[in-house]
Amino acid sequence: MFSGKSYNPDSFGFLVYDISRLFSLERERKIVAAGLELTAFESRTLVHVARYQPARQVALAESMNIEAMTLSGYLDRLENRQLLRREPDPDDRRAKLIFLNESAVPVLDALKHIALETIAEVSRALPPEEWEKFMGNLMTVRAHLREINQENRKS
Repeated sequence: MFSGKSYNPDSFGFLVYDISRLFSLERERKIVAAGLELTAFESRTLVHVARYQPARQVALAESMNIEAMTLSGYLDRLENRQLLRREPDPDDRRAKLIFLNESAVPVLDALKHIALETIAEVSRALPPEEWEKFMGNLMTVRAHLREINQENRKS
């Protein structure tokens, strides 16, 4: 008989997921408190557009690890708020490129402030030198996972 008790809630996967979930909940609470009128996924979409613009919707969805049709709804809402725009891709008539509008800058500034504030709160869980080491270790693990993923894509 299957027992859920055989899974360790403090295993690597559970911990990484739970930390991400809790961090996102806190960030989302701050976004609501700031009156930005964005969902967590809309704010994530806006930040990804800022990072990768100009980007095609399919590439953006892949970078966010979501379906292109799911992303389309977020883009529609952000476009309706005039925070971004879609323009024809000169290299592919069927595709659109996504760009930020100038009106997105203050929203992105507020999101950056919220992220930095949340990180500052979270980092107080450890002494500064341990936090730096922790972050370095996370970056090392991420780099290693990227290598593993690259190798597995080749095979």
